[in-house]
Order: sequence, then C-alpha cells, then structure tokens
Amino acid sequence: MTDDKKNIYYVVASFLLVAFMVLGYIVKFYEPSLSGIDGWITTWIREPVTPFKSNFFLTLTKLGNTKILATLLAIIMSFTLLKKRYVETGWLFINVALLAGLGNLVVKYLFNRPRPLLEHLVFAPHSSFPSGHAMGSVLMYGTLIVFCQLWIKHHFLRYLAQASLLTLILLIGASRIYAGVHFPTDILGGYLLGSAWLMASYPIFIKTRFIARFTGKQH
Repeated sequence: MTDDKKNIYYVVASFLLVAFMVLGYIVKFYEPSLSGIDGWITTWIREPVTPFKSNFFLTLTKLGNTKILATLLAIIMSFTLLKKRYVETGWLFINVALLAGLGNLVVKYLFNRPRPLLEHLVFAPHSSFPSGHAMGSVLMYGTLIVFCQLWIKHHFLRYLAQASLLTLILLIGASRIYAGVHFPTDILGGYLLGSAWLMASYPIFIKTRFIARFTGKQH
C-alpha cells in the first residue's frame, strides 16, 4: 500500500473519529437537542410493532449479541490459526474481543446515557451510547468484509458476500432501534467509532500481513 493510500485511510479515520466526538459531546451536554431526529427515525423504524417485524428484527439482533459474536470469533480464529494466518487472527481478536468488547464498555461508562423509555422488546444491560451491537457488528462483520477481499477470488461471490455483510451491519443497527433499547444516535455513534478504528488499523494490518507473508511467517 502506497503512502498516499495510507494517508487516505488515516484522513477518513480522523474524520469519523471527530464526527463521533462531536456527536458524543452533543449526547453528553445537549441530549434534548437530539430528541427530534431520534424520535422521527425511531417512529419510522418501529411503528407499527407487528409480529412479523418483531420476529424479523429480534432474530437479526441476536447476530450482534455478545455470545454470538464470541462464538463467531472463536470459530473464525480457529480457521485462521489452522491456515496459519496469524496476522488476520490477531487483527480480528483486537477488533472484536478488545475494541468491541472491553472498549465499548469503557466508552459507555464515560457517557452513561440512559436507554429510551420505550417498551424494551429485548433485555439490554449497561447504558445506551454508543451501541455495543452497532460497534460490534462493524468490527466483526466489517473485518470479515476485509477478509472477503483477501480470500475470495471470484469477483461476483466476493461482492455478494461483502454486500450481504454490509446489509447485516445496517439491519442489526435497525433492530436495536426497533427493539426500543437504543436511540438512532446510539447506533450512529457505534458505527462511527467502529469504522474509525477499522480505517485507522487497516493500513497497519495490510503492512503487517505483507511482512509476515514475505518472511514466511504466515501463509
């Protein structure tokens, strides 16, 4: 990867991080100013609550649960270790276990935003901002989008897999709004923070992977 391409990723990561910080500042000190946009988007996604929509969204939301992400992490790390793709294993572990797991809880503690007063259709502990499901889905499934680019040679299958993962990320975010456990700005915050880390760490991942393959330390 050229220095110019690296700089593009770092600039985008910086923009996303600044956007998260601005949003976080508003959430922390001017939360009532967000009630209009949060309320409008929540109504658009949630109303009306129907059995079909509930089955759809409450099934999807499980794909962002800690247990599911931990299980997927264990399965994929087992595969990458078996294939001696150690850099992929390390990047995935940092992204999902450390950033999506521990990192999200630390940031939640800093903001301590109460959850919406709507009826909660699922159990949701901890505070609301940023959404752990949104951040976790970006870091898990977003990392898999990168892996698809590296592992799937067939163009159509690669694009199909990447588009499916991106759609899943968006639907998991929507499912948390439908379930009544997050404001839309919580979801946006999770997306921004998770994407900022992916963009910032991607050039380092690619460089480390190249060095490992060049020196024969991984396949």
